[in-house]
Amino acid sequence: MQKKVAVVQSNYIPWKGYFDLIRSVDAFVLYDDVQYTRRDWRNRNKIKTAQGELWLSIPVKNRGRYEQLINEVEVSEADWAAKHWKTIEMNYRRAACFDQMELPVRTLYEQASEVARLSSINQLFITGLCALLGIDTPLYRSEELGRSSEGKNQRLIHLCQALGATEYLSGPAASSYLDEAAFAAGGLEVSYMSYAGYPEYPQLFGGFEHAVSVLDLLFNTGSEASNFLERHP
Repeated sequence: MQKKVAVVQSNYIPWKGYFDLIRSVDAFVLYDDVQYTRRDWRNRNKIKTAQGELWLSIPVKNRGRYEQLINEVEVSEADWAAKHWKTIEMNYRRAACFDQMELPVRTLYEQASEVARLSSINQLFITGLCALLGIDTPLYRSEELGRSSEGKNQRLIHLCQALGATEYLSGPAASSYLDEAAFAAGGLEVSYMSYAGYPEYPQLFGGFEHAVSVLDLLFNTGSEASNFLERHP
């Protein structure tokens, strides 16, 4: 039986393409036992405001030169979630579906305020937002699936094999480094996700912008949000 798997680092309130990738596979792995990268999507994302795009960043503890894994990174300020929710509420309260989505999204922020580690916060949001989008793909953490010999390609191959995959669906940027022959030797076909062709939706604050948090889609379209994950040629 064919089984398609994707393996990606967790992101904070990711953009809609991240969730389209999740729903395009049979199993999705949060690849968080790898090195944390600063000023990246792991702990921040963008929303739209009347003043332009705004970064929401989760403050994390700085270990200096110590190379932390994503799943080791801890939050440094206890009130970050309340601040983020206040900013979101202020900017999206006039969105067409804010009333519909306010309670479930606010509840995620209340739950996240009690969580110490970034990876677990991201997983909480990704799981909750998948539910709001009607996505039921099983989510796994890479550390649950064991480790193989080191090497970027071999680790990905191992994770796919651990889930009985026959196909690995990758983001388009990975085409520059994936060893497709190694995947083929491991019994895996490689395919690449395309993020082209998403339709626009009614969006606040000026010109349309695709590359913002999926919260923008949810507050503007509500229960219709999944329709805007359908890509058109």
